[in-house]
Amino acid sequence: MRVSKHSPLLSFPRHLVPRFHSTTSIEAPVPLLLTKKTCIDLLKSCKWMPHFKQIQAQLFTQGHHQNIDVQHKVMAFATAEDLAYAEKIFDRVERPTLFIYNVMIKAHVKSGCWRKALFLFDELRLRGLWPDNYTYPFVFKAVGGLRLVPEGEKIHGFALKSGALYDCYVCNSVLDMYGELGCVESLGKVFDEMPLRDLISWNVLISGLVKSNRFEDAVGVYRRMTQEASVQPDEATVVTTLSACTVLKSLNLGRKIHEYVSTQLGFTMIIGNALLDMYAKCGCLDIARGIFDAMLEKNVICWTSMVSAYVNYGRLDEARTLFERSPVRDLILWTTMINGYVQFNKVDEAMTLFRYMQVDGIKPDKYTLVALLTGCAQLGALEQGEWIHAYFEDNGMAIDAVVGTALIEMYAKCGCLEKSLKIFYQLNQKDTALWTSIICALAMNGKSSRALQLFSEMIQDGIRPDDITFVGVLSACSHAGLVEEGRKHFDSMTRVYHIEPKLEHYGCLIDLLGRAGLLDEAEDLIKKVPNKDNKIVIPLYGALLSACRNFENVDMGERIAKQLLDIESSESSSHTLLASIYAAASRDGRCNKNANASSTPCCENHKCSAIEKLVHMFVSTPGIANLCRSQLEWPFRETIWYYPWLFYSAANKNMAVIWGENTLYDYLLNPKKYIPGTKMVFPGLKKPRERADLIAYLKEATAA
Repeated sequence: MRVSKHSPLLSFPRHLVPRFHSTTSIEAPVPLLLTKKTCIDLLKSCKWMPHFKQIQAQLFTQGHHQNIDVQHKVMAFATAEDLAYAEKIFDRVERPTLFIYNVMIKAHVKSGCWRKALFLFDELRLRGLWPDNYTYPFVFKAVGGLRLVPEGEKIHGFALKSGALYDCYVCNSVLDMYGELGCVESLGKVFDEMPLRDLISWNVLISGLVKSNRFEDAVGVYRRMTQEASVQPDEATVVTTLSACTVLKSLNLGRKIHEYVSTQLGFTMIIGNALLDMYAKCGCLDIARGIFDAMLEKNVICWTSMVSAYVNYGRLDEARTLFERSPVRDLILWTTMINGYVQFNKVDEAMTLFRYMQVDGIKPDKYTLVALLTGCAQLGALEQGEWIHAYFEDNGMAIDAVVGTALIEMYAKCGCLEKSLKIFYQLNQKDTALWTSIICALAMNGKSSRALQLFSEMIQDGIRPDDITFVGVLSACSHAGLVEEGRKHFDSMTRVYHIEPKLEHYGCLIDLLGRAGLLDEAEDLIKKVPNKDNKIVIPLYGALLSACRNFENVDMGERIAKQLLDIESSESSSHTLLASIYAAASRDGRCNKNANASSTPCCENHKCSAIEKLVHMFVSTPGIANLCRSQLEWPFRETIWYYPWLFYSAANKNMAVIWGENTLYDYLLNPKKYIPGTKMVFPGLKKPRERADLIAYLKEATAA
């Protein structure tokens, strides 16, 4: 930096200005002579950048800028106030000291410039400087932020050789780095080898385990800490451990921590919120509400946690009451309440609340709008979904992979597959969820070959499929009757991608084999299911029993029905399906006998609710499906079947609901289009009159 010799004099603090005694009047300013001590004192008292720049100008003018102590004060102030300006000063320093490198590394790490921090670390070593205990913590933080495992191990080794790890502060920074990197074994090893541990060491270890989803290990470390350590848990320890208890549903340990807080530590707002969240997610809503009411000070996070707790358990009225009482409602609280209405199929209330949110001047983010798009998909509300799509464009909101996935699903469930494809191809950044959504959309709409083609393109692009992707792929194979293709993809799940098949995957393959008449192979597949939980086995045998009905395989049907009744005798679907098998095989006597067995009280209790909530009730459980089959006139009852691997999938549960409605309506329009044993896909019901006609028909058909 070049400074003019005629730079204006500074207005320095009075106690730092030397006094000049003269008997003559002074007509021109007298240059202020600064000593090294005066320079340092001036820099210490400096509070703002313009003043600092004036001081710096005088330092250059009088040659103090090369003094090491002055340089240190200059760099310390500059890095704290203006990093870009500090870099300009740093570039003019001929021989930076370790102190200057340290303050520069620290400033870059705090600003998130992790790569530049590592560059400076390498540079100081090239200059022959040796990092100290002040250097390493910030370097380890930069490595953790960049997720550079090899680089972290290398610098760890360098610190070990230099003896820096005898400092507890440096060791804690190594622990924190491995926690960020997810290197759990290295994290534990460093902790065990530490010569001295303080409270921060225990906290960093527990936090690192929680970040790596090693919740049981985190709880184990907490217990070990309370038994072995000479330090007592503090707020950070308690809050992190409670988060692990929440995931593990470890209510007993959570209560012990609550007791410790009450008797020794004392409540804070942060601890209260952690306890509230733990009790709520463990199902103890009343205790959670008691903690909430007892909190003297509440922030918006506390209100959001309590509202979210009520929402998660379907207590929407209580959630809304608390929502209205909240003195401050931020975007997250609004989104939580809106998402709760969507989650429990109250989309109209969600849209109304969204309008109130806009009136309040709260601008929605993509997560709010994605929740509303999910609701539109549930109802097949195309017009509202298009309005939300337009809102993104009108307000300049980017349509990324998350939003694109929601739009694709919404348009697909409303029967607008071309719009789904258009959105898919418009997005440059495609993640697994986006590919999965379009594959499932194509499979749902009967475009099996296109779905499988896109799956191949997904693999070619290097995108790794997940378990939901394979639900769409296997569903496409099932719709198209591609037995060999389905077997190949099912096998590749475990062999290539190491994905353990779930109920949805077994169900799709059994459905595929059942449609092809390969009933023995389907039965063998069920026997190979590793988890023999009834919740998995019963739906799979139910699907096979449906296939037995379609192919009139009475012997296998009787055997499977008996197995189902042995597992769960109260399940009426077995009786109904077996009755259908007998009917198809023209064994009327046995048919009537078993049909009577399916007339259970639960069917009578649910008849009205099934009509009033047509979209959700007719296809949501096997019992309701049986009700429809037993009450509607033949052959209309054959259009209603229960496919658990579709209906209970997290990705396409609502898709199946809409499909069930579409199938019913399409049959009313054109009964000849229906092919027994197939799942058809048609556009959603868009007009109120169409819905009313369908409901009227069903009320008449199911009249007592």
